[in-house]
Amino acid sequence: MRERKYDWLLENDIKTINWVKLSPTSPYYFFVQREERGREIYENYWKITDIFPVNCVGIVTARDKFAIDFDMGALKRRIAMFRNLSMPDELIKQTFKLKDTSTFKLRKSREILSKDENWDEYFTEILYRPFDKRTIYYTNIVVERPLLEVMRHMLQKNLALCIGRAGQVVGLDKPWNIVFCSDHIEDLNLFYRGGNVNFPLYLYPDIANSPDNIRGTNRTMMMVFEPTKTYRSKNPNINQMLFESLIRIYDKAPAPEEIFYYIYAVLYSNAYRTKYAEFLKIDFPRVPFTKDYKLFDKMAEHGKRLVDLHLLKSAELDPPIAKFQGEGDERVQKLRYDEKEKYVYVNQGQYFEGVTKEVWQYQIGGYQVCHKWLKDRKGRRLSLDDIKHYCKIVTTLQKTIEIQKAIDDIYPEVEKETVESKK
Repeated sequence: MRERKYDWLLENDIKTINWVKLSPTSPYYFFVQREERGREIYENYWKITDIFPVNCVGIVTARDKFAIDFDMGALKRRIAMFRNLSMPDELIKQTFKLKDTSTFKLRKSREILSKDENWDEYFTEILYRPFDKRTIYYTNIVVERPLLEVMRHMLQKNLALCIGRAGQVVGLDKPWNIVFCSDHIEDLNLFYRGGNVNFPLYLYPDIANSPDNIRGTNRTMMMVFEPTKTYRSKNPNINQMLFESLIRIYDKAPAPEEIFYYIYAVLYSNAYRTKYAEFLKIDFPRVPFTKDYKLFDKMAEHGKRLVDLHLLKSAELDPPIAKFQGEGDERVQKLRYDEKEKYVYVNQGQYFEGVTKEVWQYQIGGYQVCHKWLKDRKGRRLSLDDIKHYCKIVTTLQKTIEIQKAIDDIYPEVEKETVESKK
């Protein structure tokens, strides 16, 4: 408090203070006390931005409530109204709360879409928040930053690592957990404090083979939504030097997916997160690659289980551990967790049962997942698919916790002898 601070200042001077000597070093030069133990070893690991050279932040619509929706039908009706020039601009502005900006002109955008015969081909899914896919009208006519140069690779069959930018740990005592995976394009604010960066596993060739087309207007979107069969080949977005190092050490070529799964397992190790907490706060993570192929393979197996679970495609999700019970209208009204009964109430009479405290409190990207997913649907009625989806989320988190413990059991062996990164 102010009075206490003033009293302390009156009683002390530069000679009575027990100063701590700082030795700021490259590349950050922090003027604070830091735990630097293990830094030299950690910085010899492969940095994630070096492993996956092609990457970008998540997309920004600048008008989420207009361009994104839970319901594709509702979004389609909205876009149909937008491109219908018989409706006055002012009505469209007021109805959808749109306004002109330096990069978005409502009248011009409406005119372009009104002339586009393929306007209804630009609907696709977006990973909006962890375990929360929604429908987006993905065209640069209404999306502020579609980031097509990289995100176009996610419109084909692909897998991506999603990692938050440096400095996103919420509070000094909060663990690093800003990592997830996706098989669709993602939003910039996938995590609590935004800054999601997409690292695609595969790169598909550009059909037009011209940077100008990527920066074009509506023709760009037409090319992006070409059928998958037009993409005849794909290449892994993995550093060739890392590939060569692993092939030389393992005496075999690991598949790109195996490398992805291994990395995912490492980043979900609580032992790794705790040991390198200080460094994870300030930069993208670095990954230790073991020289033991059997250990690499075991970690990759754990990573694959996690990825399949987080994409909600795992056979382990059937049957789910949670059930929806009670009587009511399935509408999310007031959320309440009963620790004793292990119930998550969505209204006065209906609840999900079988949710342990550990699962209820589990966080990904700074979000308390089980709470966040329901909170974003407050006022909405849960469909049967919504209920099944939530039960899968609960099951996924329970099994994620179990897998993390299994990873931590073998993680210390990973660091005993590792592959050096390029300098």
